[in-house]
Amino acid sequence: MKTLQQMSLIRLIFFLLLFAFADNSVALAKERYDVLVVFSYEQDYLWNEEVREGLEKALKPYADLTFFYMNTKVALEQGAEKAAEAYALYQLLHPDGVIAVDDNAQTLFVVPYLKNKTATPVVFCGVNADPESYGYPAENVTGVLERYHFEETLSLNRQLAGRTETFAVMVNKSPLAQLVVSRLEKEKDKLSARLVAVLQPETLAEAIDMAKEYREKVDLLMLLTLKGIVDARGVHVSDKKAISSVVDAFNKPTAATAFFVIKNGALSGVLASGQEQGNQAALFLTKLLNGVSITELPITRNYRGKRMINVTTMKKLGILPEPMTLRGATLIRSE
Repeated sequence: MKTLQQMSLIRLIFFLLLFAFADNSVALAKERYDVLVVFSYEQDYLWNEEVREGLEKALKPYADLTFFYMNTKVALEQGAEKAAEAYALYQLLHPDGVIAVDDNAQTLFVVPYLKNKTATPVVFCGVNADPESYGYPAENVTGVLERYHFEETLSLNRQLAGRTETFAVMVNKSPLAQLVVSRLEKEKDKLSARLVAVLQPETLAEAIDMAKEYREKVDLLMLLTLKGIVDARGVHVSDKKAISSVVDAFNKPTAATAFFVIKNGALSGVLASGQEQGNQAALFLTKLLNGVSITELPITRNYRGKRMINVTTMKKLGILPEPMTLRGATLIRSE
């Protein structure tokens, strides 16, 4: 029969062995992860820079990030080829996880190459389409939808400029634009102002003419993006020139859902945050890499809007808002 001292010694040895095994398990665990991030658009696209900032802040302490840009804002016709390159990179890296940013990365890369075809966890962000259109959620895919703050933007313009009963939207012709327009059409009956028209110019001259025409038809022009429109010679026009030209032609309050549009002259907007999208996607991937089941991470969306006002445009339009309207807003000047 074992004495009390013997039993205590056995317990001590058991716990020492248990801790030694636990320490060994930690030592064998992967100290750093490899993550492939596939962006739909170009490296210098401001939205991509914001998303990357959010990703890096959350992931860099324990992950090595490889970035791939599909450049589909300016070269959509090469999208399938770029997606094949992204998949070749995936096969070379064998990453522990993948983050796919914006809709083209889903259509061209995740759906044909990764969805339900690999055990690698995939997290999307910046997606405007309904997730069901991609078959999400999938066995290995979940993520973060991007939803614009249309009603909040209308409300901010009303606080700044007064009457906002009607508005038009101007956006380029692109797959992303069509998704945004589709989303807006679904939400329009819930908005506090009436959507009069969606304007999709292909040239700068068309954009300017449309702005002048609708100046007398609506209280507000909402500018989403004009990236890709061309001048009379067929040369791509810079964001700055396109946006500032339309803002000048409309010569009334303009609103936006993206920072670069307000920076280039739109009056105000409540912006979706790329940093928020990147951070949310990074947190999802962190949980998946730590063993959380994908079924425990349902698809979510962005919620935090950032109020922004261009004081250069505000002064140009002679708007003198109540001080409370400016409180909590980011104030910027046109560049």
